[in-house]
Amino acid sequence: MQSQHLYDTGTLEKEINMSKLKGKVAVVTGASKGIGAAIAKSLAAEGASVVVNYASSKSGAETVVAAITSAGGKAVAVGGDVSKAAEAQGIIDAAIKNYGRLDILVNNSGVYEFSPLEGVTEDQFHKVFNINVLGVLLTTQAAAKHLGEGASIINIGSGVSSLTPPNSAVYTATKGALDAITGVLAKELGPKKIRVNSVNPGIVDTEGTQSAGFIGSDFEKGLVAITPLGRVGQVDDIASAVTFFASEDAKWITGERVIVGGGLR
Repeated sequence: MQSQHLYDTGTLEKEINMSKLKGKVAVVTGASKGIGAAIAKSLAAEGASVVVNYASSKSGAETVVAAITSAGGKAVAVGGDVSKAAEAQGIIDAAIKNYGRLDILVNNSGVYEFSPLEGVTEDQFHKVFNINVLGVLLTTQAAAKHLGEGASIINIGSGVSSLTPPNSAVYTATKGALDAITGVLAKELGPKKIRVNSVNPGIVDTEGTQSAGFIGSDFEKGLVAITPLGRVGQVDDIASAVTFFASEDAKWITGERVIVGGGLR
């Protein structure tokens, strides 16, 4: 099964003049591929200028930027490890330097490793928590100084925080923490009229899930069999939900966790 990237250059050219996010500036962490890349393209298609963050794949991020700019949008690739305070700050500083403001932060950076209880190690725990949880806090901390009334923060969680599958104690714990952080920050930043929501995908067909062997496996078939809409997700399913939360269409929504998983519970 191949990923269906609906936000190719042709689609972007048709949609770039839409104005839901015209004049807005967005930072998308972990946007060099997969869900993050689709989110960056979707936000750009609605008129936002986008900082496409990457941790290691500069070429991937530059490919995303090229797709956006060739369609008439605005984007720049910016490297940085969200789990390091100075680099998280640098990602946000790049938005201000390039575009003069910040309106939307999508905390998409994340890693996953699965193992049974006896396989959990200190190194694994700290690696996954540092990126998935600390990284969100550090990037949001840096961004909050620049976000004003009407700004939107969207955290990319996971359906695992509800499904709690076996062999995922560490990863599921990070996503449960992200659910909690979303609720806390919605209350903390609400007085500043900054919205904070979480989009929690189910299994999605990405480079990562393909390389991990999930797509096309018995695991995928088992999940699809109990998913009401009868398929795995595509990256654009997630990007559309994120773009909704970034826009004024969601101006009265904060502190919410939306599972985008085809009805799988």
